[in-house]
Amino acid sequence: MRNLVGSLSSQQMTLRRTGPWLLATALVALACSFSPPSKYVRGASAFEAGKGTVTVSYSSGSPANVFTPSIALGAGVDGHEAGQTARMLSPRNVRAMLAAGLKPLSYRLRTELGDEVWHWNPLGSWSDPRHRQGYWTSDSAAGRPISLSYGYRLPRRGNTSDQANDDGYSRLDDGDPGTFWKSNPYLDAHYTGEDDSLHPQWVVVDLGEPKPVDTVRILWGQPYAARYQVEYGTPPDSSSDEDKSFNPHDPGLWHAFPQGAGLKGTGGETSVRLSAAPLRVRYVRVLLLESSHTAPRTSRDVRDGLGYAVREVALGRAGDGGRFRDEVRHAAAHERQTVIYVSSTDPWHRAVDRDPRVEQPGLDRVFRSGLTGGLPALVPAGVLYDTPDNAAALVRYLSARRYQLAGLELGEEPDGQSISPEDYGALYAQWVKAVRPNAPALPLGGPSLATITPYLDSGKDFTEKEWLRRFVSYLDAHRMLGAFNFFSFEWYPFDEVCEPPAPQLLTAPALLADALNGLRPGILPAGTQLFLTEYGYSAYASAAEVGIEGALLNADTVGLFLTLGGDRAYLYGYEPNEVISEVPCTWGNNMLFGMDEKGLIKYRTAAYYGAVLLSKFWATPADAPLEVFPAASDVRDAAGAPLVTAYALRRPDGRWSLLLINKDPRRLWDVDVRISDARGGGVSTLRLPADLYQFSRAQYVWKSDRDESRPARELPPAHSLLPSGAGPTLRLPPYSISVVRE
Repeated sequence: MRNLVGSLSSQQMTLRRTGPWLLATALVALACSFSPPSKYVRGASAFEAGKGTVTVSYSSGSPANVFTPSIALGAGVDGHEAGQTARMLSPRNVRAMLAAGLKPLSYRLRTELGDEVWHWNPLGSWSDPRHRQGYWTSDSAAGRPISLSYGYRLPRRGNTSDQANDDGYSRLDDGDPGTFWKSNPYLDAHYTGEDDSLHPQWVVVDLGEPKPVDTVRILWGQPYAARYQVEYGTPPDSSSDEDKSFNPHDPGLWHAFPQGAGLKGTGGETSVRLSAAPLRVRYVRVLLLESSHTAPRTSRDVRDGLGYAVREVALGRAGDGGRFRDEVRHAAAHERQTVIYVSSTDPWHRAVDRDPRVEQPGLDRVFRSGLTGGLPALVPAGVLYDTPDNAAALVRYLSARRYQLAGLELGEEPDGQSISPEDYGALYAQWVKAVRPNAPALPLGGPSLATITPYLDSGKDFTEKEWLRRFVSYLDAHRMLGAFNFFSFEWYPFDEVCEPPAPQLLTAPALLADALNGLRPGILPAGTQLFLTEYGYSAYASAAEVGIEGALLNADTVGLFLTLGGDRAYLYGYEPNEVISEVPCTWGNNMLFGMDEKGLIKYRTAAYYGAVLLSKFWATPADAPLEVFPAASDVRDAAGAPLVTAYALRRPDGRWSLLLINKDPRRLWDVDVRISDARGGGVSTLRLPADLYQFSRAQYVWKSDRDESRPARELPPAHSLLPSGAGPTLRLPPYSISVVRE
């Protein structure tokens, strides 16, 4: 989830060995675990410095990971509201963005989150050119540079809500029998080459709370379901107003109504009695198993007869005299209609469906702005609401422009949009076959999972890891694993933005370590790279994102991700932006810069200075391979959570660069650094003299004042020299990031 202004909202060569990576995993898990409290915490006054130790586990020739900063430490640009691209990406602002030192670029695709088709080139062709409608393919010819591109709404949309502006609505309960939802034709046997029963489509109706249901009424479109069944769901807490445990792919969730199985359809309007007596249910699924493969008489496109189409659906109970009480609210507005989820949506649309609210920066604008720094960029292709021809044309265009590409990310957040892993796998395979002839060596991957729910925080039977396991199994069964070169996901660990940030910061490393646990080796094939394509404090606007807490969280995320074998991390919020409010308690945004109405930068946030600390002082030189060795701290709070975390790099010259994060909001901590040589058996400390860079509330303080919020103090990191003979102890201010470089 990304915030809009004013709205709610392998090129890297990695030297990795399984043994050291597992050692790092074990050490970091130990550092992140909630073990008994340290003696230093209990013995320290709130007004005196605590005392602790950071131990770096060094083993010559066996690092936990190796990365090159100019490949691994990047940032992403995204789509925004209409008119914002020119403000955000002015030459002056681009120079400021580059000054953060984050090298590689990732281009994010907001249209995919909004159930929209991406016209990445405004020039192109329709499958039905006479009526300017149908399926769109952007022009692949390298003509006039593309400055802006746009998303187009889907008139056959089935979802009530989306992950972007969330201002669309479902055609399944809009009250208009002239409109209809249609499933994605690319999931039909005509394209998958598989039996339709392997890719069943479905409609899920969420009644909001358990209500009596014994009858379903369906007004079919073309094609209709020749075979289907109607089921009810029983998640763990189906009575709650906001049931976060609900997932349509949970095993054992669905049960057929007593008279809801083995139904045969003939089209038109159908009323089916599902049970003799009403059942009180919240979730109802219409499972579509076999298509009629019929199309409107005027159709000339094979895709019109593939999949399933439904005009309207109603649920309720049949009363005396045949009177039917419909529990579904029908309205052409997502805030007034009953919530509906669908398995997929047909990307068919019209020229008049362009979304006037959102724009994507043009590909040429991005590549020619200097934002890529001449380095390969990660670019997306629409999958869930697009066509393979449009993706192939995109690659041809970029190749014709001779832009350097780090990879092509296929789709965005399919898990957050309820698509099944097998359906996404079928689409992924088709996109690979379309793209590969145009760029045989281009790394391909995805799917940019919205998150990875940590096991220790989930309480769920079906998580994103199980989704990923099934997707990988599908590719393996179809001999497509060789075309899955990187796995991408996003990391915004905290939804509860009204909660105090200090306790959240203490849990962050454990959450990320648990999320990554079991991915590689485990679910992912050997050699699959890990891309963190977005990270930030929260997907929702929060003062913590622009306060020093956001900088601490970002540094912790990058340090741990690289220690655990991650390959690339892209910070979200690269463009200048404005603070917004999504909940009454707070104002903020994921952003490096605050800008005014003219697009001029007013201030830099703590996230900017944190990025500078990592890119220009900790992870240098930028173009050299740096070795990562695990580091652990014994500084913990009373519950055993680590107050100080540390991440150690060994540079090509053999010298150390250490990142230390003090997440104690009140107390100074004095830490001694020990470098334990696993092979030689010796223990040493940092060599002096050494440079020390620190960023804390002495440099930065955020003042919350609604839409006038801004830094009350904004200074760059402090620099000092630790002279020879100064001793091994480092003093870490409360809420601080420190980098010490030999």
